[in-house]
Amino acid sequence: MRAHLSNAAYGILDYGAYPIGMLAIAPMVLHNLGLAKYGVWTVATAAVSIGGIIASGFGDANIQHVASRRGAGEQQLVLRAVRSMMGINLALGVALATMGWVISPLAAAHLAAADENLRNSCLWSLRIASAMMAVRAVESVCISTQRAFERYGAAVRISILARLLALVAAAGIALMFRSVIAIMAATGFLMLAGLLLQLSKLKHMLTADTLTPAFDRDAMRALFSFGAFSWLQAVACLVFSQVDRLMLGVSLGAAAVTSYALCAQMAQPIYGFAASGLHFLFPYLSNRNAALDTASIRTPVLIAFACNALFVGVTTAALLMLGERILHVWVGAAIAQAATPILPTIIWSSALLGLNVTATYALLALGRVRTVTLLNLTGGAVMLLMMLYLTPRLGVRGIAIARLSYSLIPLLLYIPLLLHLNRKPALTRTLSLLEPVGEPQ
Repeated sequence: MRAHLSNAAYGILDYGAYPIGMLAIAPMVLHNLGLAKYGVWTVATAAVSIGGIIASGFGDANIQHVASRRGAGEQQLVLRAVRSMMGINLALGVALATMGWVISPLAAAHLAAADENLRNSCLWSLRIASAMMAVRAVESVCISTQRAFERYGAAVRISILARLLALVAAAGIALMFRSVIAIMAATGFLMLAGLLLQLSKLKHMLTADTLTPAFDRDAMRALFSFGAFSWLQAVACLVFSQVDRLMLGVSLGAAAVTSYALCAQMAQPIYGFAASGLHFLFPYLSNRNAALDTASIRTPVLIAFACNALFVGVTTAALLMLGERILHVWVGAAIAQAATPILPTIIWSSALLGLNVTATYALLALGRVRTVTLLNLTGGAVMLLMMLYLTPRLGVRGIAIARLSYSLIPLLLYIPLLLHLNRKPALTRTLSLLEPVGEPQ
């Protein structure tokens, strides 16, 4: 139990530490860099985040496969899988980095067309960000493998330390040199140093002579059969998480986006903390399902759901009662007044999404990635259709209602999960033999 609580705490810390650090140093960096350069830094940082998400989309496949092979006691297959994952992510990371490097001049010209010095800062900041995408891709293999071994602390400590040191460096460089290029270079250096330390720790944990990329046929087939869907889901979630703001901005203008985005930002931790705190459930259930049988994971799933529902219920109730006051203190009466009518709907959408966490991780651990991906894509498609229909009629409230539909549909994940948990062991074993590789039942 202590290990699970520790993993949950580190998961939450990994989710919250960097955004809180960004909020803390933002006024100082903004004051010293100025609005334009701060905007360049924000764009470059966002590019690294987006590229990192796309490049690490196979991470869930690595967690599921490594945890399962570890549960079955197949150490050599674990190492083959990790080295194959290194090959996949390195190839994906280099491809994204190359693409980012090539389009950086176009992006810089668009973002800073009238100022040559600012355009140069933007160009090289984006190019450094492109190189960091490849580093982030390899780092994700280290982190996902550590998580597959249920060792969240080792991976998170190094990652958080590197990122927080990068924020400290950003504040210092902004004060002394006022250079966004220098900030990005320092961030890239610290990220690379963190990666080297991660690789050293991983090599020691696996007792491996080398972690150089390899392409083992069986491991690649297993990783791709799961990872193709987890990558698609990661990219789709990235798109769906931003499309509401884009559609709102195009339809109703920047002012409407501001109040909506602030509500979404305030409600996001309901899902974010639930997902990060319960992430340890994924490798734990993968390992346990491979070593034992379906009946052995029933109790952990029920306990996790009870904790999941309790956290979501308490935080949702707190935000419904105090959300309006928080907005008044945070952004002032004018914006808070505009946001108040849509705040409850957005809070409920985040709450329902938070309730999906247990079912999502349990089904991923069981290899049901296709089911998870299908329902999430269905929810996203319904959300887009409802946005197109409701936005001209209800404005920002229509966007909020459409967002709610995206959270409702994935609740259906509990149906296949309950059916699976209630199967008899003999039937479960028989059906597992009939499933394609990478999606055991």
